Amino acid sequence: MAHLEALAKAFTGLGVDEKSLIENLGKSHPEQRTLFRKKTPQFFLEDERSFERWNDHCVRLLKHEFVRFKNALVLWAMHPWERDARLVKEALKKGPQSYGVIVEIACTRSSEELLGARKAYHSLFDQSIEEDVATHIHGSERKLLVALVSAYRYEGPKVKEDAAKSEAKILANAIKNGNKKNPIADEEVIRILSTRSKAHLKVVCKHYKEVSGNNIHEV
Repeated sequence: MAHLEALAKAFTGLGVDEKSLIENLGKSHPEQRTLFRKKTPQFFLEDERSFERWNDHCVRLLKHEFVRFKNALVLWAMHPWERDARLVKEALKKGPQSYGVIVEIACTRSSEELLGARKAYHSLFDQSIEEDVATHIHGSERKLLVALVSAYRYEGPKVKEDAAKSEAKILANAIKNGNKKNPIADEEVIRILSTRSKAHLKVVCKHYKEVSGNNIHEV
């Protein structure tokens, strides 16, 4: 029964416990598999001939879970540059609902990591990330996303305080006048967000709150 319970647990819940599943299936005997089918009506249906068959709904769910497992394994084994390049390509194919993936890669990777992803993109797709982003994206976010994936930011600790204060005011004015012009289409906003270091942007955010009274993340 312990073997049966372990199998049922591996199939149940969010995702599939692949390690437990494989270990238990490898040790099982035909009689144990028959018992498993009979004792798990949530997975198997028994007809009038006492034939146990998979519940079609469960089959679809398991296929989905194993595809997720396969994709996760492939991404885990992949070189980080290739992984990011392929994720950007996939996001462009899926459309606007996935553009956040591009933003995340452009903004969370180091300058060298982002440059590596751009090199990988050349090798994989015979074109640049910048070129592909500019070709596929046609909305107001186009210029900003091209600028973000093209960036090679300074990563040191130095911050120009006066420049940060000035740029906080630029952002505040752009957001204040957002009903007239989309802030992410503003050339100065794009320059600030795509060229300044992360340390500098943190100071800009601090001054933005002082200037506007609001937290920029909330706005």
